[in-house]
Amino acid sequence: MAVKAWTFALLAAPGVLLGATGMTHPNGLNPDSAEHWFWMHVVGVVVFPLVGVALAWLVRSRRDPLAIAVIVAAYVYATFYTALDVISGIGNGYATWQLGDAAVPRPASISLAFKIGTMLGDIGAVALLIAAVLLTIDEFQQRPVVLSASVVACGLVTVGSYLVREEHIFWPWGALSCIAIGLGTGWLGVLRDSGPANRGLEGAHGVR
Repeated sequence: MAVKAWTFALLAAPGVLLGATGMTHPNGLNPDSAEHWFWMHVVGVVVFPLVGVALAWLVRSRRDPLAIAVIVAAYVYATFYTALDVISGIGNGYATWQLGDAAVPRPASISLAFKIGTMLGDIGAVALLIAAVLLTIDEFQQRPVVLSASVVACGLVTVGSYLVREEHIFWPWGALSCIAIGLGTGWLGVLRDSGPANRGLEGAHGVR
């Protein structure tokens, strides 16, 4: 029981922490919100990749095509969505903070940075959704009987991943979607560490 609790806590932590951070996300970037915007995304640059690490952990020690696809998708999410965080969050937040007074014109470079940051973030968000869908397919393939727990866990990860593209981590839906991803990932980790799930994986992939 203690091992399962640790599994859930460690895998759920990135998404839940990201959601908690998103609860304080300003609605927009301006001189008044810039300092908080900057520091919040400094935290994000550490946590965003860990969401992908948690998803990849679910298929650890496997080398079948579906598991590899999950890992690749999680990696693409981690790199491209972190790029969004660095450019639009840290970079633009710091520049706006240092420019200070609202009377100082915002340079056009800030808008351009937001544009490329959004483009990169979209790639990461799509990769996150792909990883969630692949994990859902994998979960249902490995279990001879579809458990209600599996349906709920996969639903949390998939729906949460879908909303991230539209809502980022803004409160309320963006932050709640991150928490859903975290809870769903932790839940899947516990299910896959349980005896029946492990036996199903071993039989399907020849792991001994």
